[in-house]
Amino acid sequence: MSYFTLKNGEKLYYEIHGTGEKTIVMLHGWTTTHDIYEPVIPEISEHARCIVYDHRGHGKSKEANSEQVTMDTLAKDLHEIILGLDLHDITLLGWSMGAGVVLNYTRLFGCEEIGRIILCDMTPRQMNDDDWKLGLYQGQYTKEDMERDSGEEFYKLYYKFATGAMPKLKKIPEILLRLPLKKKLDECDTDVLQTLSASMKEEDYRDCVGQITAPLHYFYAVPGSLFSPELAGWYEEHVKSPFSAVVFENCTHMMIEDQPEKFTEEVIKVLDQA
Repeated sequence: MSYFTLKNGEKLYYEIHGTGEKTIVMLHGWTTTHDIYEPVIPEISEHARCIVYDHRGHGKSKEANSEQVTMDTLAKDLHEIILGLDLHDITLLGWSMGAGVVLNYTRLFGCEEIGRIILCDMTPRQMNDDDWKLGLYQGQYTKEDMERDSGEEFYKLYYKFATGAMPKLKKIPEILLRLPLKKKLDECDTDVLQTLSASMKEEDYRDCVGQITAPLHYFYAVPGSLFSPELAGWYEEHVKSPFSAVVFENCTHMMIEDQPEKFTEEVIKVLDQA
């Protein structure tokens, strides 16, 4: 087991798979771990060195929780890893919250060490209002919803997110889901999950999208995304670097698990362009 020691002394669990001149860093989403990439790493690692790690408060980095964790914290952690492992010209892939970390990283540190970016099913702004309908829950999540959610039991919020990300779960009685969902939550630090959930909803990366200088590739799901498919068109309009979009048909937000073969194929296509 390998751990990367941060400047504050806390440790993040990470793995490196494969060898070669190309490197891809793959960031997982909220309430998941690096294990989300297990189905795709074996083949991708034949084309590039794959680096995965657990964010603070998640999985084997669960105990890295001594301070309040926000999206800025995770972006700075990524920066430490890139510097500490001496990474250059990398492909930076983020799925769900991991894509938010990538956007925040570019805002804070630019694209000097990034060769290309893959964002997977994530909006630059989760909160919707009269002028923005490309946020969370297909444009339905507003500031009023966030204020209401702040008083809810955390499990209820996670249940809403999980059934939104995996619509098939709605067919299962909640009482039967409760144990496996709570077991999944036990892999993470709840306080960290709560601060990250609030931080994600408060962030707005729309301005930084136009400042990205690396080629950007957007993967999105239809019809089961948490976000509108129109988001792909918004990215194309606002990204000034080379851009492409890949749609995953008959897929949910959990595209890595739903369609691992297609996900692997599309990632390798990006790597082959390096």
